[in-house]
Amino acid sequence: MANMQTLRIGCAAGFSGDRTDAAAPVVRALIDSGQPAVLIFETLAERTLALAQLTRRSQPEAGYEPLLDELLRPVLADCLAHGVRIVSNFGAANPLGAARRIQQLARELGARRPRVAVVHGDDLSGPQHRAALAQALGTAMPQEPIVSANAYIGARPIADALRAGADIVVCGRVADPSLVLGPALAHYGWGMEDWDLLARATMAGHLLECGAQVTGGYFADPGYKDVPDLARLGYPIAEIDADGHCTVTKPEGTGGRIDERTVKEQLLYELHDPAAYLTPDVVADITAARVEQVGPDRVRLSGVRGHARPPLLKVNVCFESGWFAEGEISYAGARAEARARLAGEVLRERLAGVAPLRLDLIGVASVFGDDAGRWLAAQGEGDARDVRLRAALQHPTQAGAQRLVREVTALYCTGPAGGGGVRTALRPRLGTVSCLVPRDAVAEGFVMLD
Repeated sequence: MANMQTLRIGCAAGFSGDRTDAAAPVVRALIDSGQPAVLIFETLAERTLALAQLTRRSQPEAGYEPLLDELLRPVLADCLAHGVRIVSNFGAANPLGAARRIQQLARELGARRPRVAVVHGDDLSGPQHRAALAQALGTAMPQEPIVSANAYIGARPIADALRAGADIVVCGRVADPSLVLGPALAHYGWGMEDWDLLARATMAGHLLECGAQVTGGYFADPGYKDVPDLARLGYPIAEIDADGHCTVTKPEGTGGRIDERTVKEQLLYELHDPAAYLTPDVVADITAARVEQVGPDRVRLSGVRGHARPPLLKVNVCFESGWFAEGEISYAGARAEARARLAGEVLRERLAGVAPLRLDLIGVASVFGDDAGRWLAAQGEGDARDVRLRAALQHPTQAGAQRLVREVTALYCTGPAGGGGVRTALRPRLGTVSCLVPRDAVAEGFVMLD
């Protein structure tokens, strides 16, 4: 049955590694509102999921969000006691493992036993899916071992799990906005073809999905776009009404700001086409959207339209792609830039024939640099007095990549003069290709962990 009370959804993480103290003020605001409320954590990215798969290879019980305990421990008991439901993609490569850990954490906290639902269907890495992936990728099908293959599934299984009474819904790879759309579907009883309603709640999810970006974090630019109390940023809350329109706000007493500019920046974030934002649930159109300041730190989004969802689902396939090595060394004082450039030339000569080498002079040319070094060469030699040389390469074998690590370390004594602060790293490299598969190739759903 549809519920006409306004639904409040708070976001307490925008990526894996986000602040772990963000949830408490959001949960307190949700509880104090006295209205139906959901807390989401968005902790999954393409690279994050592939790394989780690698972790699970060596630790079968792991592979979910490594900060799960730190994120949930401060708020889990309060959420269960006050009926604030939790939806997150922190299941990563092991949603079942995450669900079991949540139940264990509830026991440790002395909280009631939560009903935890585990969403499935996104993982297409098994051998039964290889034919479908090969057909979709064609000549781009990796020849190297596949680490992960995950489809971006939508909000339906989240909504179904909440309707079935789940206190907590643990997902793997779902589309980020679906974390918000799923609860809205369950709360208001919308149909899966109510395109305008789905699109509006999807864009509410889009505003929340990156956490504090919409409350001023990634917006801040001192003297141009000032944000108060940036060290204590409040994370966002969306108040979604029965028509799908939303008002974005944040907990009182927290830092940051929410105004038309912060909301518009996040609204346009990652949109390839404002008239056709493709998601697994709906195609959203924001060309007639209205963003209005309706109070201090309160901005309303309305006017979003929706169209029928795409017939295909996006799949990201990650595969083993050799080894990546990098090393850094610093030079300071008179002629520092010249010494750093000379060190780079030494590395390039010593590693000739091993693999293409990328060199950056951090503080001179790095952010705008390119792998071939054309931008760095075009700058000409300057007189920077504080420069850090970074060298990086990719190699099919660990032994080949290790050559860079040794050569950078050797610069301590083989010159040029005054080098110091060497740091090196060596790790497996992952490649990624994407494709589209028919929806009927993905069997999505949920199971309740009992």
